[in-house]
Amino acid sequence: MLKVERLTKIYQSGSHSLTVLDDVSFSVASGEACSLVGPSGSGKTTLLGLCAGLDRPSRGEITLENVELTKLNEDQLSDLRNQIVGFVFQSFQLIPTLTAVENVMVPLELRGERSVEKTASDLLDLVGLGDRLDHYPTQLSGGEQQRVAIARAFINQPRVLFADEPTGNLDEDTSETISDLLFDLNQQSRTTLIMATHDLNLANRTDRIISLRGGKLVENRALQTTDTDTERKAQRA
Repeated sequence: MLKVERLTKIYQSGSHSLTVLDDVSFSVASGEACSLVGPSGSGKTTLLGLCAGLDRPSRGEITLENVELTKLNEDQLSDLRNQIVGFVFQSFQLIPTLTAVENVMVPLELRGERSVEKTASDLLDLVGLGDRLDHYPTQLSGGEQQRVAIARAFINQPRVLFADEPTGNLDEDTSETISDLLFDLNQQSRTTLIMATHDLNLANRTDRIISLRGGKLVENRALQTTDTDTERKAQRA
């Protein structure tokens, strides 16, 4: 699903340069759940954005679903994201002037699809917000906003889901609920999950942990996997 080869990202400011990622290589199989971990400033969010085609590397190659992202122009990257990619962000990134159901409809409407309100409503019902369809983001709690964001991420049935600190702005109890929801939906959809997180408990629920420090890959470790995340949780307990 994803192959990263000798990826380097350097930011230039006048005569000064900052290397955020330095010669990073790894791959993620289709259907695998992979976490990117490391301290603040390690480069994990930058790496996630590059893999999703939201930014361009200084050097190296990124191949997503057999397509080399560095060879695509901006319109082609946008089309690819609309077709196969879903996003969940720490800050939710909901449109404040749209209701919950309208926010979830956005990815399909950008693809030119019509009559998608029923699909969006069904997804919100699935994440426990069937009675909040017409509420605006400011009328929802943080956990509810993240549920809307997750429903939006899955509405276009993405082949790969990128999540950047999906529980970072939530309290412990809400974080656990959102994590369970994210993994359950991901498993049902058989989506590849690539997630940046500082939460090692969350990272340990994935199939693979990739650790970064100072922009360098310091560990690429496959965890013992079972048929379902429920079984993984039972083993840890």
